[in-house]
Amino acid sequence: MLRDNQYDILYDPILGRAMRISTFEALDLATLLLRQRGVPPAHADLQAAVLVGAERKGHPSHGLQRLPRLLLRIERGLIDPVTEGTFVWRGAAFLAGEGENGLGPVVGEKAIGLLAGRIADTGIAVAAVRNANHLGMLAHYVERIAAHGCIGLALSSSEALVHPHGGTRALLGTNPVAVAVPVAGAPPFVVDLATSIVSMGKVHHYAATGAALEPGWAKDGDGRPTTDAVRAKAGAIAPFGGAKGYALGLAFELLVAALADSVLAPDVAGTLDAERPCNKGDVFIMIDARRSAGIAGRLATYLNVLRASEPETAGVPVSVPGDGARRRAERADRDGFEIAPALLAALHDLSRAGCPA
Repeated sequence: MLRDNQYDILYDPILGRAMRISTFEALDLATLLLRQRGVPPAHADLQAAVLVGAERKGHPSHGLQRLPRLLLRIERGLIDPVTEGTFVWRGAAFLAGEGENGLGPVVGEKAIGLLAGRIADTGIAVAAVRNANHLGMLAHYVERIAAHGCIGLALSSSEALVHPHGGTRALLGTNPVAVAVPVAGAPPFVVDLATSIVSMGKVHHYAATGAALEPGWAKDGDGRPTTDAVRAKAGAIAPFGGAKGYALGLAFELLVAALADSVLAPDVAGTLDAERPCNKGDVFIMIDARRSAGIAGRLATYLNVLRASEPETAGVPVSVPGDGARRRAERADRDGFEIAPALLAALHDLSRAGCPA
């Protein structure tokens, strides 16, 4: 049986040097662990792909370190691995979803599939979902939308993890947002970021690996600035960009709650614990970009102008958001990616043990 603190003991001080794992091995291992716990094959494949996809892009905070806790949530009945959620069209272009404690990627992709079937008639469609589990990186979902030739936006709420600008207490979610815009002859433009200065998943990753936070990232449980990631887990992280990031995060907080009829951050649970059902909200917006003839080519040209512009530092070219993630994913598919030895050992132990009765 997993322990709820398994998430927090991934760093092995003796075997602290990271190991490498191939993306194929990682997918096979994650899929096996999920299927051992009753996750249907297609759902297990999707959940594993989202976790390993984060690793491929260089974001381990949203990758395999989340798998032990996800498995524990399944074991404890906090996740229904079979459901895809239930959805009702509340208008021609507004889809309301009840996640039914389902796996976040499964429910999210169901919502996007339903939007895709409506977009030709409406030009724009919105899905608002409550009570589904953690989505992982939001880039996954907007990339799926972009594959339909559409502009995609995704928003999600979380527990109270962020202090307001000028405050000390965690009262807002990290409230991430992702946007994808199709461009001609190239992968879509994709940006995926939290409105906090870092994600709480990254704070947990720093705590697990013994790394210090950057100054200004977080406050401890007493409201004092700290670079100690363990102390920060009991405190609050800062909004990015001071007052502007706070305002944007608050806007997203209210927007998601209003559309999904979900609770606000102080009452959200379930994305970082294995004790309570997940009750956050998620919003997906799909806009038919195919109606703007020729714009995709102009966008591609503009992004290349940015890349070709004069850099601040010689030899370090200007990039566009998403470029680095694609390069890291290509490198991971070729060479594998780093993983903490203790995490890899724990996952292999779990796979050998199978699902506890």
